[in-house]
Amino acid sequence: MSEKRIDVESEFGIDVFDDTEMRRHLPKKVYEELDRTIREGKDLDASLADDVAHGLKEWALSKGATHYTHWFQPLNGLTAEKHDSFLSRPDSRGKIMMSFSGKELIKGESDASSFPSGGLRATFEARGYTAWDCTSPAFVIHDDYGAVLYIPTAFCSYTGEALDEKTPLLRSMNYLSDMAIKVLRLFGDTTAKKVLSFAGPEQEYFLIDSDRLARRKDLVYTGRTLFGAPAPKGQELEDHYFGPIREKISGFMSEVNETLWRLGVPAKTEHNEVAPSQHELATIYAPANVAADQNQLVMILLKRIAKKHGLICLLGEKPFQGINGSGKHNNWSIGTDDGRELLKPGDNPCENLLFLVFLSAIIKGADEYGALIRESASSYGNDFRLGGHEAPPAILSVFLGDDLGKVVQDIIHGDKSASHNRTVLKTGVKTLPTLYRDTTDRNRTSPFAFTGNKFEFRMVGSESNISEPNAVLGTVLGYELSQYLDAVKDAKDFTKATKEWIRQSLAKHERIIFNGDGYSKEWIEEAKKRGLPNITSAVDAISVLSSKEVIDLFEKTGVLTKSELLSRMEIKYTSYSSQALIDCRTISHMAHKILLPSVNRYLAFLYDEKQKALPKAPSYVTESIKSIEGLLEEAFLALKKLDEDVLKAGNKKGEKLARYAKDVLLPDMFALRKPLDELELLVDKSYWPIPSYGDLLFHTI
Repeated sequence: MSEKRIDVESEFGIDVFDDTEMRRHLPKKVYEELDRTIREGKDLDASLADDVAHGLKEWALSKGATHYTHWFQPLNGLTAEKHDSFLSRPDSRGKIMMSFSGKELIKGESDASSFPSGGLRATFEARGYTAWDCTSPAFVIHDDYGAVLYIPTAFCSYTGEALDEKTPLLRSMNYLSDMAIKVLRLFGDTTAKKVLSFAGPEQEYFLIDSDRLARRKDLVYTGRTLFGAPAPKGQELEDHYFGPIREKISGFMSEVNETLWRLGVPAKTEHNEVAPSQHELATIYAPANVAADQNQLVMILLKRIAKKHGLICLLGEKPFQGINGSGKHNNWSIGTDDGRELLKPGDNPCENLLFLVFLSAIIKGADEYGALIRESASSYGNDFRLGGHEAPPAILSVFLGDDLGKVVQDIIHGDKSASHNRTVLKTGVKTLPTLYRDTTDRNRTSPFAFTGNKFEFRMVGSESNISEPNAVLGTVLGYELSQYLDAVKDAKDFTKATKEWIRQSLAKHERIIFNGDGYSKEWIEEAKKRGLPNITSAVDAISVLSSKEVIDLFEKTGVLTKSELLSRMEIKYTSYSSQALIDCRTISHMAHKILLPSVNRYLAFLYDEKQKALPKAPSYVTESIKSIEGLLEEAFLALKKLDEDVLKAGNKKGEKLARYAKDVLLPDMFALRKPLDELELLVDKSYWPIPSYGDLLFHTI
């Protein structure tokens, strides 16, 4: 735990090779060229590499680093790193030098076949490359044993195919920028050189006492509880959300913040979330690729620092049944390199044609590629979260709010909206300051909600890498802007053609706009009538990657090739079935080795109590015996079926195995969980061998 708070202003970014450090450690001309590359998205001049590498090495050595690593995001949902020291080959006198070349900075090499490739690389075709992403700054991470220089990179195969999450994101950002700049030029903007997509993720997580968690093998192996009766108290009193932060948790949060600030990650918000032992950390906006790197750092440090405080950080989407799961609301926006917000409506949005072009393109894209956007947030764990306990439904819709919704309706139907002045919020208390109501409310049930100058994509799961959803959003928007450009490029009256494109786009895709309660049964029926897909399973969502329209989209935009898409589909199916099988084997192991034997011992105790009480045993004993015998038999039969079905999974693979896991293995697990949860409520606590939900969730109180 930190003993003293840092001076944030002086130490923020102290472990980052940022603009200040580049100026200090690079020759002036090298700095200017690299800065231009970063700011304007120009091609990287490889001749700069040696000078940059030398300056970066000198800075890293001054921070105590002895090693460096090319840090990348393979397709396993994690980050990867291999540490190399700065030591060079000894000279003829055996003297060691510290060196770092431009070649070592720009390119690293890894065994590509040892990471998921979805068939892109055979086992004997092992070579893969990491390539320096100069737009995301390098940084040094310290621990109790030393320091390492981390260089954010992309990861590709020997033949150039993307084997990571970052490469498609960078491609999509470049494509979106190209299309958006062309749109801006039509509107007379000649100063912007680049358009950036921005992200500001809100990271939710649980903190559990490490000693208690260690006794739950399901949490150890899978990151979620595979069984567990509800605690007597859950979140029904709504007393945890924004509640006072306990001292132990506050100490953990302080160390997380201070570490992140030193790494240049602008951790902004921390609070208790809705479920007991659930919390949230949100960061300030950054360019999407930088935000993705920073969020990966956030997740790494949450886990690492939690252990120092005797806690385990659970990042999975649904660690506990019956209470809120964890999401990662992906706040997404776009703007120019000179600070212009392109999703800001202004005081009179109905006259702000540039804003309406971007808004219409997003709405059009959300409708045409809704299944793809839904897929970008799909995962095995997120299936247990979506659709309940404050998570958005699996039906993609767009929330605009009343004011902007009225503007859209007026455009569609040819009416004229009046400009909307800010409304004073009347509190009825004279001593309170004057408050102005925002132009839109917040809809917690909407998966894709406009919130003033950005969209909040709330489907994304807490453990997910935000690179994929941001790559998809950028690709879709860029493509829809290209369609707009095609529609107006030959128009004699640019303004008239633009207004007509906006009107037609909004009218045709109005069905995706929904401002109501996304949790209601009525919305499910209404969405069906509108023809909106309700994709409730990741397995069904993944299949969209092989559709012609999605393949065409990515190939036309240059973001992903057909082979890259199909490889990702294969990886996702494998990941889904692998996680399901791990869950199955874990719950089977715990039932066979821990739970059923413990229940049997308690049953033997009750038999003994009944025998002692003859001729008439208490009703509590006899009724308990009867209930436990029935549930024990139910659990045994369910366990037997699960084990048999797991064996049958051995001759399946790919999509067939993933669908088998969804349709057969998951129902088997639920069938086993039901009697186990009921048995937990009947068995004496001294016989129940593992911590309950109450033990796990209320340990910090």
